[in-house]
Amino acid sequence: MRVLHGLSSAKLAGVVLTIGNFDGVHRGHQAILAAGRRRADAARSQLVAMTFDPHPLAVLTPAHVPPTLTPLDEKLHWLADAGADLAVVVASTPELLGMSAEEFVREVIVERFRPAAMVEGVSFGFGRKRQGDVYMLKVEGDRLGFEVQIVQPVRAALGGHQDAVISSSLIRQLLRSGSAEQAAVCLGRPYALIGTVVHGEGRGHQLGFPTANIQATSQLIPAEGVYAGQIVVDRRRHDAAVSIGCNATFDGEQVMIEAYVLDFTGDLYGRSVRLELADWIRGQRDFGSADALRERIAADVADVRATLANHRANPLSHLNGMIPDPDP
Repeated sequence: MRVLHGLSSAKLAGVVLTIGNFDGVHRGHQAILAAGRRRADAARSQLVAMTFDPHPLAVLTPAHVPPTLTPLDEKLHWLADAGADLAVVVASTPELLGMSAEEFVREVIVERFRPAAMVEGVSFGFGRKRQGDVYMLKVEGDRLGFEVQIVQPVRAALGGHQDAVISSSLIRQLLRSGSAEQAAVCLGRPYALIGTVVHGEGRGHQLGFPTANIQATSQLIPAEGVYAGQIVVDRRRHDAAVSIGCNATFDGEQVMIEAYVLDFTGDLYGRSVRLELADWIRGQRDFGSADALRERIAADVADVRATLANHRANPLSHLNGMIPDPDP
């Protein structure tokens, strides 16, 4: 997938266009992109995804900007995986966000992309204060010569919510509550923290369970707890027991992200990694002593092995292979 930065670099025609924040590139986004891919293939054209960096709310109302699910590089990776031929990354500026809906259609959609068709979800809004919606877009498309396809929301059965509409906001709520498996259902893959392995306090090594301490980018950090997951480094993956928390047993105050990498020996310091969270194991608590904590970690590791083995043996039907076998 090609990537262009800025509207000034985009001068296209006849493309299939979709516009959005695409944070998480979740299954709802994937449905929009799949519909766009089908239209582009039928027209022998390109599927173009226009996205914003940073999130528009970072400019409009910084105090209310939601935490990021996918940093830009991660977002672009998943846009390509979902079928986009070209991504156009547009800076969120007061000028762009202050355009009226009519100006946005005329000066952005038509002048820069001249689409043959647009594909959007029902909640798509554009222009100053989101004045425009998909129904206005349809009217403008009829007038200006491009088709508009509206894709219905994707829904999922999540615990007591049998008909939940998948959205970035829902995924954030799930992660804040520690519901990593349900977040994975919405994403179509485990939630991943992207970061660098840094030196920690060495307590894991002292306890017999040396951990990789992850300094994550400015992403949403899920609820404190212990998770079953995988760490991916240099395209190789390894099962891991992941701890997110302040280490109450040792009176810690700073939230740490630590991964005990199962059946692994080697030095990960300074390496860029992705840490995928598959399922919740337990919450954090004070175990009172190093010996009690050591025993609990050993039990956690056993639980992580069993949880990941169960995921592989009984994958969710729509997430087949969600937890791949670790590389040999």
